[in-house]
Amino acid sequence: MSKAFNLLAAAALLALPFAAAGAPAAADRKDLVGTVEAAGDFTTLVAAIRASGLEEDLAGAGPWTLFAPTDQAFAALPAGTVEELLKPENHARLRTVLSYHLVSDEWTGKELAGRTKGLATVQGRELFVKDTGRMMKVDEASIVAPDLMASNGVVHAIDRVVLPN
Repeated sequence: MSKAFNLLAAAALLALPFAAAGAPAAADRKDLVGTVEAAGDFTTLVAAIRASGLEEDLAGAGPWTLFAPTDQAFAALPAGTVEELLKPENHARLRTVLSYHLVSDEWTGKELAGRTKGLATVQGRELFVKDTGRMMKVDEASIVAPDLMASNGVVHAIDRVVLPN
């Protein structure tokens, strides 16, 4: 055996533990809410999902695509907006806003790459996804972290809360 082959074989053996420690296996993945909760930058979104009553729906079989506004995206809304939406009397409005971020099909970043596509949301209107070549846009938001894989779909973190027209 050549030295080059031995070096390649040793490198492959050394890489095995790292490959196994990568993304969780599909059976080990959490549902959409568990995925955003574990990611840590979606505490406002998780609170909104729970307040709106969507948590049980998002635990369902799917597949789903959730365009998930980060905590920073919610913080950029006008002062008092989140607090107003979280009030019990506004939960129907909150559910409308959140369901506009949800598509009842799974669209990974790879599947969206190079496309301009309207995706029908659970809310009933279309979100428009556009790959600009440098950035993937969802309406006026940018995808800042694509492909957080869940057991029942995929989550794409976005930098703005998008609102139905």
